Amino acid sequence: MPSRRTFLQLSLAAGLGASLGLPLGLARAEEPGRWFMPDEGEPQQRAFIAFGAQDAIWEDFTADVQAALGRIAQSIARYQPVTVFCRASERELAEQHCASHRTSFVECELDDIWMRDIGANFVVDDDGALAAVDFNFNGWGNKQRHRNDAQLARRVTKLAAARYQRSDLVGEGGAIEVDGHGTGIMTESSWVNANRNKGWSKAEIEAELKQRLGLSKIIWLPGIAGQDITDGHVDFYARFVRPGVVIANLDNDPDSYDYAVTRKHLEILKRATDAEGRKLQVHVVSPPLHGRRNRFSKGNDDFAAGYINYFVLNGAIIAPQFGDGAADEKARGLLVTLYPGRDIVQLDIDAIAAGGGGIHCVTHQCPAV
Repeated sequence: MPSRRTFLQLSLAAGLGASLGLPLGLARAEEPGRWFMPDEGEPQQRAFIAFGAQDAIWEDFTADVQAALGRIAQSIARYQPVTVFCRASERELAEQHCASHRTSFVECELDDIWMRDIGANFVVDDDGALAAVDFNFNGWGNKQRHRNDAQLARRVTKLAAARYQRSDLVGEGGAIEVDGHGTGIMTESSWVNANRNKGWSKAEIEAELKQRLGLSKIIWLPGIAGQDITDGHVDFYARFVRPGVVIANLDNDPDSYDYAVTRKHLEILKRATDAEGRKLQVHVVSPPLHGRRNRFSKGNDDFAAGYINYFVLNGAIIAPQFGDGAADEKARGLLVTLYPGRDIVQLDIDAIAAGGGGIHCVTHQCPAV
């Protein structure tokens, strides 16, 4: 299967697992405590997508992944501007799939499609300044080639005219969830992991994340390492709807490796308080048990059928649907309740899910300042 995990095995076998370099020029966070990452639901300037699928990873799914990226880009453009990064050789193809009156294109080399993990992680201050943190993407622990994708955070920062800040930590945007008011949710499996941050203690990692993202409290979930290429990103487990309100994934398939860990996460979240001392209100959504049986999902253990991996943007939620009528509608109904005043747009993204990701994984955003 053309999943990120499958290419992990191919990459290691081909000797591509070695580190392929990081951007030069380290900048410590200016004025610790000044900068903070806003919640995704705050007003946005624009969204970003990486139109970077290639046959070396996706095999015969490449065209389907490109079509799915196009559906996402077109849906976003109904509500706000979107910038699509693409290879020069695929500019025309990217335009065919993604173009609209709100879409712009930037040509650059790419390795893959996972914009959330490779893009800039924007932070703001109370005076309206914009900065971006680069967490040194290393292919989820040198599991996949990433020379080009490791440069994208710097490129996005420059495009947004933001101040560039590079952390000493290695991590990904999909491993970050914040409420914009001092609380974060993270998984230990993806941050406290020697394949990213060897020699760092949990306390040291927490201190750096707090400083970079303007957090005063992090709720740590265990996650699960080694089952998917991300080592258990938080954006498949728990998301802030708003301060004090969380939506959590609860896997009801007893054969799934997430069955036990999502129950552990739910216990932690129900006991947790946020940075302001409020007990969290936790809502639960479960993956479908009877989705479409097609060439993307059939026999594919990496197929990521999670409703929680949605993207919040100005006026809408772009969310997946998987062909299980009852489960799709239940997830939609919960999003309608939790996000009043926003349109809920559900899309078929099975080709992307086949690679172990979702809509949130392939999008990123720049906050309005």
